[in-house]
Amino acid sequence: MNNLITSSMLKKYREITKKALEIASKNVALQKEQDAMKILETAKNYLSDSDHFEKKQDFVNAFGSIYYAHGWLDSGARLGIFNVKNSALFAA
Repeated sequence: MNNLITSSMLKKYREITKKALEIASKNVALQKEQDAMKILETAKNYLSDSDHFEKKQDFVNAFGSIYYAHGWLDSGARLGIFNVKNSALFAA
C-alpha cells in the first residue's frame, strides 16, 4: 500500500491534468462558452494552488488541489460543456 505523496506523483498527475485542461479548452461545446470559461478558470486556479502548496512542502493539499482541478474538468465533460471523448483523461 502506498500512503505517501511524492513530488514525482505530483508531477505526474499535474501533467495529466494540464493535458486535460488543454484539450478541454480547445473543445468547448457551442453555446457553452460562458460555463466553460468558469470551469477552466477554476481548474487553472486549483492547479496554481497545487504549485503553491508543493512549494510549501504541503504535498497533501497540493495533491488535493490537482484532484479538484481535474474533477472540475471531468464535470464539464460529463455535462457536455466540453466535447471530449478521451476516457484516459476524462470520466465522461
